[in-house]
Formats: sequence, structure tokens, C-alpha cells
Amino acid sequence: MSDQRAVLQRLSGLLRIPPPTTAFDVDRGLRVPMRDGVDLVADHYVPRTGDPVATLLVRGPYGRGWPFAALYGAVYAARGYHVVVGSVRGTFGSGGDFDPFVHEVDDGADTVTWLREQPWFTGTFGTVGLSYLGWTQWALLADPPPELKAAVITVGPHDVTGPRWGTGSFGLNDFLGWSDLVGRQEDSRRLRTLLRQVRAQTLVTEASLGMPLGESSRALLGDGAPWFESWLDHPDADDPFWSKLHLRDAVDRARVPVLLLSGWQDLFLEQTLEQYTRMRDRGVDTALTIGPWTHGQMMTKAAPTAIRETLDWLGTHLGTAPSGRPAPVRVHLDGRGWLDLPDWPPAMPAHTLYLRDSRRLGPAAPHEGGSAVFVYNPADPTPTLGGRMLSPAGGYRDDSALARRADVLTFTGDPLPADLYAVGTPVVELAHSCANPHNDLFVRISQVDAHGHSRNVSDGYLASASDSGTVRIEMDAVAHTFPAGSRVRLLIAGGSHPRFLRNLGTGHSVSTATTLKTARHTVHFGGESRLVLPAGTTPPAGLAD
Repeated sequence: MSDQRAVLQRLSGLLRIPPPTTAFDVDRGLRVPMRDGVDLVADHYVPRTGDPVATLLVRGPYGRGWPFAALYGAVYAARGYHVVVGSVRGTFGSGGDFDPFVHEVDDGADTVTWLREQPWFTGTFGTVGLSYLGWTQWALLADPPPELKAAVITVGPHDVTGPRWGTGSFGLNDFLGWSDLVGRQEDSRRLRTLLRQVRAQTLVTEASLGMPLGESSRALLGDGAPWFESWLDHPDADDPFWSKLHLRDAVDRARVPVLLLSGWQDLFLEQTLEQYTRMRDRGVDTALTIGPWTHGQMMTKAAPTAIRETLDWLGTHLGTAPSGRPAPVRVHLDGRGWLDLPDWPPAMPAHTLYLRDSRRLGPAAPHEGGSAVFVYNPADPTPTLGGRMLSPAGGYRDDSALARRADVLTFTGDPLPADLYAVGTPVVELAHSCANPHNDLFVRISQVDAHGHSRNVSDGYLASASDSGTVRIEMDAVAHTFPAGSRVRLLIAGGSHPRFLRNLGTGHSVSTATTLKTARHTVHFGGESRLVLPAGTTPPAGLAD
């Protein structure tokens, strides 16, 4: 145990978390029976203490080894928790077939039934986990068992219908890339798998440009991920096909204390904010932390913060420790540090910038009319540069190249006389027309420095935008400082590929279509086209640093 203790001490130092309080053992390969006769597999981390804090349940499809064994099993068992890390149906030794998201409500409930019968069960339990491991927590909260007393959901969706994620468009890059990764994750040829992961983004981009898309996607996926074509073949989010792929009721039923962790560049950010708002409005004990992270950074760069806050939350609601949290909401304000807030969003003034001729953004509405035109060509789609994606290519990026493209309209403001703090949800309103009714709109706010380099801040996407009229696009929530001397830029395009499924311009099924049609967009000036930032020259009260 001395070696284990030394490793745990080093891990605690790396993560900047309190030291462990106990050694632990691991009982591997436990069989967990389901109602249909299938057995799932789980590992039990057993703390060597006569006074365990409580039990934690972690369920996911990515295996029970590194990093989940360390960051979920070891970290919490070494602090007095019994931890069960289980593989969901059809993954890493668990029986049955993996059908993403479909079985988690029933299988989660059956896992709790098994948990109750274990002689070491402490009588109460909490749940932790990120991404799909967050989905399995919402699946339990759809019909919360009485023993469940707390949850920590990190970048966890409750709704993947479409799968649209708040944009109205299929998240092609993420769902195709994720399907390829999961479909191959148990390949015994580890070196080959690792080399493929290095090329994953290139392979996904190539497949996403193929036509018909169903055929090119299957060429990428091989024999894996049999579910993917069915996702492409059901574009309507209200189709009964998706009935098992949303857990909206869970957000309205959950009454246990829930800590929500996310990042400004996480693809599920808008769902995390919706979860917080809906539970807060019902009086549920809910807290929210959002840092400067992507989805993939939640187990790396974000891990010290996430584990410290998780330990505090679990210690408060499963143990007897007083809470060390100063406020319900904690967000990282880029350029200033952490903010402790009583609620989200904070009250901020509206900072309005109007689209003007000569590709300028200005504080006054133009008296003159005028318009600007761009053409979206699905044969050469406007490329994705950064943004809220699963892929390592996402996040904050230099997007100067987008402003130089002919299929992108760029409007840039004057250098700011003082720091401008944007905290909340920006909105873009556009007087827009397009002769092709099959068209999308992608909008982006970027920050331009003194050298003319541009960096993304917030995106918005609207599928099937309009033939004509004013459209309103809510963008990604932000907590961002535009420093004095920088400029605010607004980009407008007809897509962002392969992050979002390209609009072919024909209305035909993307799975089988082989023809394309361009879309000529016109943005009209005169006061109706504007960017509204929740921003002012002073930050919200509550700076923690």
C-alpha cells in the first residue's frame, strides 16, 4: 500500500487537491444483472475505512481503465467513498449491443437495484461523470431513486434529438467522429488505433465531403457504429425515432442537489445553462461552474478545478462537511479571472453595434440603406475554424483566414477606448434574404488585435434561416473581455463545415443526395441588422481573483 499511497500523493499534488485519507482495494469484473437477462460489468473501488462517506456510481461506454480508473475510481475511493465504475451495455465486457443513449434509463435503474443488494452499500449514493457519463446520470434522474442524494454532471447532455444540439443543424463533425471513435475503441490493435486517432479529423473531414453522405460515412466507419445512418435518415427532431434520445423530463423531475460543470468552448454549453435555469426556477439546490475549457479539456486542464469542486459538493451533500462554495454560480471571465455570482446571467447593459456599409460595425444605426451579398457554395463549403466541438480542432483559434474568404461577410468595429466586458448571451439580428429557400446562416463574434489577427469568441447557427425577413440568432454564452485597443468583429457565412452538416441547397435527403445548389445571401442595412452584446465597461461584481 505504500506504493499506492505515494502514487495518490503525487496525483493529488498534480491535481492540486486535498491529500487522500485512506488506501483502497479494487474488486474487478463484478456482474450486474439487467431485467432482460443481460449482465453488465463493473469494478468496485473499496476504501479501507470503517466509516465510508457514501457510495458513488459512474456509468459509461469508454471502459474502466485510464483515465476513468484514476480520476473517478482512485480519487474518490482514496477519500472514503465506495466507487462503482461500470461499463454500459455492449461495451468493454458488458453484455448486449451498444445502441447509444437508448438503454440507459432501464439499465441505470437496474444497476441501482443491484447496488441496494450489496452488503457494502452505504445506503445513499451520488453520481459523477462527464459527457456520456453525464447522460447516464440524467437517465437516473428521469425517475430518481430515493437513495440518490447528489449528482455532479460535467458537460453532460440531456437531449441529443436530431442530433442537433441547439442549432437546428446536425452536428456532423462531432457525431461522425464520435461514432468512428466508439466503433473502434475496443480494437485490440492499439498502435493502429492510436495512429488512426492522430488522423481522425482529416478522415472525418474527407468523409463529410463525400456524396452521398450515407455511403461516404459508412466507408469511414467500416463495420462499426451501425447506428449512424439511422441518425442521418431521421432529420426531423420531432420524429418518434428520437423519443429515447431526450431526457427533458429528467431536468424537470430532478430534486437532488446537482453541480453542473462546463466550459465556454464545450459543445453542450447551452444544454448545461438550460439545465441550471430550469432546476433553479424549481428551487432545486443547483450550482454552476464554467471555465475557459473545451469538452476534451474537462479531464485535463479543467481537472483540478472540477475535482476540487466535486469533492466539496459531495462532501456537503453526502457527508457532513460544510460547503466551501461562496456562490451558486462561478464563471471564468477571460482576461480577469473567476467571478462568483448569485445567478446566471448577471445583469449587463446592452451594447449595440450596427452593421454599416464599408463592412463596419458602429454604435449608431445607419440612416442610409445598402446591403452586402455573399454566395454559399456547398461544393466549396465555408470551413470550420475553432468553436465548440468534440474535436481537438475546436476551441479558441486564430480565425483570420475566414475574414479573407469571398463567401464570408466581415464587419469590424473601431478600436475600443476601454476594456469591454461581455458576460451573457449575445444576439445577432439580420435583415436577410435569400432566393434559395434551403439556406443556413453561421455568425461569429471575434476579437481583432492591434496586428489584425482575429480570434473566435462566440458562434451562432441557424438552419433553414429564411427566404426573407429579419432573423434572430442567439449566440454562445460568453464571459469575455475585449481589451482596450482591440476591435469587435462579426462574421456572417452560409455554413461552418464540417462542424455542421452542409446545406446542399436542394432540400433532398443528405444521406442519399448527389446534387448541390448555391445560395445567394443578402444582408440589408438600415438599423435592423445589428449585434447586441451584454456588455459594459465594468465587469459584474464578484471577482474572486
